[in-house]
Order: sequence, then structure tokens, then C-alpha cells
Amino acid sequence: MDLSPIGEAVLVAREGRRLSAYRDSVGVWTIGIGHTSAAGPPRVVPGLTITAAACDAIFARDVEAYVAAVRDGLTVAVGQHAFDALVSVCFNIGPAAFARATFLKRLNAGDLPGARAALLWWDKPAAIRGRRAAEAEQLVTPYAKGLPRPVAGAGPVAVAAPLAAVLDPTVATPALRPVAARAGLIAGLAARLGALRAGPAPYT
Repeated sequence: MDLSPIGEAVLVAREGRRLSAYRDSVGVWTIGIGHTSAAGPPRVVPGLTITAAACDAIFARDVEAYVAAVRDGLTVAVGQHAFDALVSVCFNIGPAAFARATFLKRLNAGDLPGARAALLWWDKPAAIRGRRAAEAEQLVTPYAKGLPRPVAGAGPVAVAAPLAAVLDPTVATPALRPVAARAGLIAGLAARLGALRAGPAPYT
């Protein structure tokens, strides 16, 4: 399973998109779409700037590691909505924390309500709570019943017409491209979702 275009779009909305280095809500230097030095090059230092194309390329590379971590951590089959929610959480807390998290253990044990409840324990700093609540709802809500929100209380993610295949596999649409091949799509999705975010992107 791969990160879907819907999952990718809402993850970009949650992380924000900045071309100049900034400190995130816990003081870590960040750039692009949630990129930190811990994820690999480029090393993020004060004053660093990148182009929009570089931002998209860095994200496409970074996100593959989190997708792989979710695949490795799951021992049960999950829906696309749940997989996307887990990638979003993993992107935020890191693969090591994800692998040992109680919510993952409960999910693998078949306890979806318990997994949702345990996911909400990851609520620090306080600025992350809106995102975490949205991820918890995404975990348990199939896309056919409701599209995910960047944060609790925001409007749902916008969906382009070709993404109907994510909602209904019987819809005849072109095959979805792998994450690494979709870098050019990210900028457009992020621009459309920008209105859903109030102020700077604190959730990284």
C-alpha cells in the first residue's frame, strides 16, 4: 500500500510549505514540507532557503521513509484512510516512536477504537492537538464517508476529479502514480489547501 493522493494532500496541509528555514513549535529548524535535518539532506540551518521544485523533491524523498515505516509496522490489513492517517502520524513523531506506539499495537491487535484513543495520547505540544484529533478521525473514517481535515474544525481536504478512484475503486480512472512520481502535484494541492490553514504551519 502507498500513500494516496488524498493522504498526501492532507499531510502537506498539516505540515505547511515554507521555502525559508524556520523553527517549528518545539524549536527544531525546519524547511519545505516538514523537513528537518534528522530526515537527511539538506541540513536545515538559519537562513537556508530552497526553491519550490527543491521543496517538492525533498518531500517526495522524505515521505518514502515514513511510508516504509508504516508498512513495516503493520501486521494487519487496513483501509486506505487508515494507512494515510498512520503515515501522517509517523511523519510527525518519527519511525522509532511510531514502531513502539501503543496505538500501533492496538491496531495490530484488531482494536480500532482503542487505537484511536491511544493516538490521542500523543498530544504534546498543545499546538499539535488539532492535528492529532483530525488524524484520529481519519484513522477510523473511510474516505467514502468523509474526507480528512488538516486539523479538527477545518474544512475537509479538496479532491480533484481523478481522485474519485480513491473513494470508489470501480471508477475507471488512470492509475495513481507512486509518491515519488507525484512531486509536481504537491504544489498545486498545497496551494488549494492553503486556505484551510489559519496562520503559519505550527504542526511539524
